[in-house]
Amino acid sequence: MIDSSLMSDMLAPFLVSLKLATASTLCLLFFATPVAYWLAKPSRGRIIARVKVVLMGIIAMPLVLPPTVIGFYLLLLLSPSAGIGHYLHEHNISPLIFTFEGLVIGSIIYSLPFYIQPVYAQFLRIPKSVMEMAQLLEPSRLRRLMTVALPQAKVGIILGSLISFAHTIGEFGVVLMIGGSISGETKVVSIAIYEQVEALNYDAAHMMSGVLIMIGMIMVALIASVNKLNEPR
Repeated sequence: MIDSSLMSDMLAPFLVSLKLATASTLCLLFFATPVAYWLAKPSRGRIIARVKVVLMGIIAMPLVLPPTVIGFYLLLLLSPSAGIGHYLHEHNISPLIFTFEGLVIGSIIYSLPFYIQPVYAQFLRIPKSVMEMAQLLEPSRLRRLMTVALPQAKVGIILGSLISFAHTIGEFGVVLMIGGSISGETKVVSIAIYEQVEALNYDAAHMMSGVLIMIGMIMVALIASVNKLNEPR
C-alpha cells in the first residue's frame, strides 16, 4: 500500500513536469514559430539558403544526440565557471543550473526540432499565390505573419505544440543533468520513477508509470486527431 505522505511526494513531480511542459511549449510557441516561418520562406541568395540549411541541421541535432550529451554541454554553458553562467555570476545574478528556469532552457533546446519541423512543414504548405497576394495587399511583414501565415499554419502549430508538450513530459537525461532532483523544483516525474525503482518501491513506480502511460495515450490520440486535418479531403 502507498501511504498519504508518499502520495504527496508522487504528486509534486507530476506538477513540476506539467509546469515545465507548459512553460517550454509556450516559449517555443512565441519564439520558435517566427524561426520556422523564416526557414520556410523562399531564400534570396545562396548565402541565406546555406545559412538556413546549417540552422536546420543544428536544430535537428537533439534528434540524433543522446540527451546526456546535450545536458552535459548545457551544464557547462550554464555553470558559474564558464559561458553564460560565468557572465551571470560576474553580475551577481543567480545561476541557472539546478533551477526550474534552467530546466525550461534545456527543455526548449531539446524539444526544438519536435516543434520546428511540423510548423515548418505547415508553412511550406501555404500556396505561393496566397503569400504573393498578401504581399501586395499588406506591406508589413509582421502583419502578413499574424494575419495570413499563422492562420494558414495553425494545424502545424497545434501539432508542434502537442508533440513538444508530450516530449517534455517524458524528458529524463537533459533535466537530470542540468536540474538534478530537487523536490518541488526540478524533480520531474521521470526522475521520480527512476528514484522509486532504485529504492525498490515498485508500487509507487507502477502507479506513476501508469499515469504517464495514460497521459501518453491521450496525447497520441490528440496528435493523431490534429494530424488528420492535414489529410486531403
